[in-house]
Amino acid sequence: MNPFAPPPAAVPVPPEEVPGKYEYWRTRQLYATFVGYAIFYFVRKNLSCAMPLMEKQLGIGKAQLGGFLTAHGVIYGLSKFLNGMLADRSNARTFLVFGLLMSALMNFWFGLSSGVLTLGVVWVLNGWFQGMGFPPCARVLSHWFAPQERGVKWGIWNTSHQVGGFVILWLGGWLGQHYGWRAVFYVPALIALVVSFFVYDRLRDTPESLGLPDIEVYAGQPGTDHLEAGQVEPDFARRLRHRVFGNPFVWLICLGNFFVYVVRYVFFDWWPTFLSQERHFELSQAGQLTSYFEVAGLFGSLLAGFLSDRWLKGRRNPVCLFYLFCTLGTILYYRTMPVQGYWQEAAAVAAVGFFIYGPQFLVGVMVTDIAGKEAAASAIGLTGFFGYLSGVLSGYGLGRLVEIYGWDASFQLTIACTLGAILCFALCGRKT
Repeated sequence: MNPFAPPPAAVPVPPEEVPGKYEYWRTRQLYATFVGYAIFYFVRKNLSCAMPLMEKQLGIGKAQLGGFLTAHGVIYGLSKFLNGMLADRSNARTFLVFGLLMSALMNFWFGLSSGVLTLGVVWVLNGWFQGMGFPPCARVLSHWFAPQERGVKWGIWNTSHQVGGFVILWLGGWLGQHYGWRAVFYVPALIALVVSFFVYDRLRDTPESLGLPDIEVYAGQPGTDHLEAGQVEPDFARRLRHRVFGNPFVWLICLGNFFVYVVRYVFFDWWPTFLSQERHFELSQAGQLTSYFEVAGLFGSLLAGFLSDRWLKGRRNPVCLFYLFCTLGTILYYRTMPVQGYWQEAAAVAAVGFFIYGPQFLVGVMVTDIAGKEAAASAIGLTGFFGYLSGVLSGYGLGRLVEIYGWDASFQLTIACTLGAILCFALCGRKT
């Protein structure tokens, strides 16, 4: 028996029991995927806290550390894309848990290593298993929540990014300062191992696997997969060709996502190092300050989902553009802001996080609306590939630029990429 194969449809639940069971399982699916994906961040984004210590203790330069980020990001994006197509046809429960278990093991291995080559190879392998996290979550969310509620419900789930990022930045900074850089990998790996068993116990696949009706039948809200009388349901390959790979707006969103992710990961990956080396904060404080980027992003993504669902009736693109213009203004101000202290720095970092996480979140909802729930993981995997391909710029590229031109290069790069994202989403016009 293939543990990754989707479970068969169960015996239908009696109609009078459907509402109660549906709401129970929707809540359970939401918190299980939320917790699982938040912990994926524990064993992926802990590297940013360890980098200043690894640079000192192992003699690894910024370009080499950036190379780790780039290689990891590219492989992660490729994995997210390829595993997205697999996840659309797999059991979300086992798919997600297997990826989390393997990422935990890669973190143990990374913490035991010291050579640059070994560290690089292990972190690349971790990138592959990390790519098994988002696609099954997309499968679960698109099958359990109707299109008209995705902005709010996915917005709630999307805060798992910020919760996971916030906690690991605090925890990682504290572990690194008090116990050394290896503890930054051992402790999160142990947490991930424990949580993987919890997620396996809580999570299930589609409503049909529990004897419940399709979400659009239950909600009475036909979405992008609704068929008129006489239409034939397209097979999976045709759906990918027509709704994903053959749609020019999907490609524009992918390119825009590339630029958004450069901005996001310049701040997430490099700001603990920037704040400790350029602004002279202690490592634990640098981790705390960067965590406000995530906390503010939580509120920014929730507001973006609310605005697109409730005020704009499912239109996401105008919200993306508004947020991106605000991101641009915030970074321009931050670049020239005088260094005044902890809370002024925290406010500036938080402002960038608040605005950049709106487009980061809405990209997934936009392409899900276009592709439909049957190809949601594939469409998100494609945008994710472009997002993490951004590691070429935000990883090795920025590390090399900072070595040559100093930290102001980080601001110049994020300003240019914000402008690129604005152009891409502007070209989408009224289609999204």
